Amino acid sequence: MSGSTKEPEQRWTVECAPGAFPFLGHGIALFRRPLAFLNSLPAHGDLVEVRLGPRRAWVVCHPELAHRMLLDASTFDKGGTLYDRLRSLMGDGVVTCPHERHRRQRRLLQPAFRPSRVAGLADLMGEEAAAVSARWRAGQEVDVSAAMMTVTARVMSRVLFSDSLDAATHAEVRRCLADVVRGLFLRTIVPVDAVFRIPVPANLRYRRSVGRLHAIVDAAVTERRGGGAHRDDLLGTLLAAAASDEDGAVTDREVHDQLITLLLTGVETTALCLASAFDLLARHPEAERALHAELDTVLADGRRPGAEHLPRLGHTRAVVTETLRHSPPGWLFTRVTTRDTELAGRRLPRGTTVLYSPYLLHHDPASFPEPERFLPERWLPGRAAALRKHALVPFAAGSRKCLGDGFAMTEAVLALAAVAARWRLAHRPGRAPQSRPAVTLGPRALRMTCVPRTQRRAGPAHRTTLRVPDSRRAGGNGVDDA
Repeated sequence: MSGSTKEPEQRWTVECAPGAFPFLGHGIALFRRPLAFLNSLPAHGDLVEVRLGPRRAWVVCHPELAHRMLLDASTFDKGGTLYDRLRSLMGDGVVTCPHERHRRQRRLLQPAFRPSRVAGLADLMGEEAAAVSARWRAGQEVDVSAAMMTVTARVMSRVLFSDSLDAATHAEVRRCLADVVRGLFLRTIVPVDAVFRIPVPANLRYRRSVGRLHAIVDAAVTERRGGGAHRDDLLGTLLAAAASDEDGAVTDREVHDQLITLLLTGVETTALCLASAFDLLARHPEAERALHAELDTVLADGRRPGAEHLPRLGHTRAVVTETLRHSPPGWLFTRVTTRDTELAGRRLPRGTTVLYSPYLLHHDPASFPEPERFLPERWLPGRAAALRKHALVPFAAGSRKCLGDGFAMTEAVLALAAVAARWRLAHRPGRAPQSRPAVTLGPRALRMTCVPRTQRRAGPAHRTTLRVPDSRRAGGNGVDDA
């Protein structure tokens, strides 16, 4: 294990930058240049105090401190402005519920995300990604962000609702999700509700999109209840639990909240990971060539990726893991202390807000040398052991670790393989667009050019010939917060 292993120590408070609006505190820096602001904090210590509007909070800047906090979910419970806003959107589902209600909810949903169940969904995942990319044509410019949202929305809706949602509803879900995530980040860092009650277009669009997402879920539940036949999907599981006569049966409200939670969290984050992966691969030709070499071997003769291919897609998985390190869709989270406690020698009273950022932790050079470089080989066998323990947290840790982490990784690996086996996605001439974080991180309007891949075999090996104009080969280190 490389990097410092010393006990993280108490350090200093960050001061507001000169000229910052006092009532916003560090919120204005977090809004204008969020990633640069976060990356500036470790220079001040391992636990740094910041001010967001009238509220003070502490940012954890050391992986061991973050790990300790995440393992103690009863003391550092989900809370703060972020989760207050998420609860108003998702209700009290498995992602947002307090610690005391979490175990029951997780036990209810866990069977749908067991490894055996995920393996049974693998063919579906590869099928949806292959179907979307099969419609592309050579030289066509595609919205990669929207395409990946189509893939993940179709997969998640089949897991939740079987075939209840039609194509028009899928499209509406994608549009609503885009509006919601844009609005949530600003609502998280500006804790002044009156601002968001003003009937300006952005606020009206946000409210309308939230209302439509809830209406879509309610309509799917109503349709299923009226149809009679049980289906082996998550909605069926929840309705069966709601119909139970046992003590603690699931309420109708819980059915709704779990569905809206999984729809919101299971669609956008994986889609952003995939869009970021294609963006980063286009910027790093060596990593792209290594990926294509593996796919040409494992998916020879145009095979569609499925469960049987997963053990042989090691480099493809490494690309996904490095994307989650470099550009984690979940980049900033909050916790609130439920009792007086201590962290890094600092006494934290009950009700203290503590923030941790996977992006910050993943870009610490003590944990990941050359953190701005996109290097999938970090995660190949024999290499990952050299990285600092507990530093990679794209799915959190402890009892609140993401319920669907295995599902998301399997979906991302198979979708990436299905698309990249057939296409190279190239940036358009000029500077590639940069991602700006909202409540999640990743490119939301990434337009790239489809370049068909032609393979020429030479014995057991493959060589991929890519004819792409030099002007389309974008350089750079990936996501910037400018």
